[in-house]
Amino acid sequence: MAGPGVRLVRKVSSTRAFARLAPRVVPAVDRAVHRLTRGKVLLSARMLPGLVLTARGARSGLARRTPLACLPRRDGSWLLVGSNFGRAAHPAWTANLLAHPDAEISWRGRDVPVRARLLTGDERARAWAAALEFWPPYATYQERVDREIRVFRLERREPRQGRLLDD
Repeated sequence: MAGPGVRLVRKVSSTRAFARLAPRVVPAVDRAVHRLTRGKVLLSARMLPGLVLTARGARSGLARRTPLACLPRRDGSWLLVGSNFGRAAHPAWTANLLAHPDAEISWRGRDVPVRARLLTGDERARAWAAALEFWPPYATYQERVDREIRVFRLERREPRQGRLLDD
């Protein structure tokens, strides 16, 4: 059962005002906190677990760092929900993963090489149900948009020589 603070944050995060403000504020604050704590904490992780995704830009090929909420799974993978706070367009990081599925995450202060996979069909339906149980505002976000919100599974992969983005 979620406490009153979590319920309040869930309610506020479901509003259209939050959807307009959050994309500008939450990632910047999360990046600063992540830097200050050397990857140990994201501000949003007080409500949701978080990671920092580093993926190549879909068009530019340049490294893009994006703090994101995630759903860690028992099998060692992570689910990412491309809700974009219920805004009309898919978030840019989802296009980056579609174009370049090999990426890195900073998870609990460690860099982890991962491969992203867009979920479809029954696998997406199960992941979506888990996401809604974990963070009910995702349902409000989906109601607000015409697109199907993208859900990705990140799975660990063997590291290459050097870091992914130094290739």
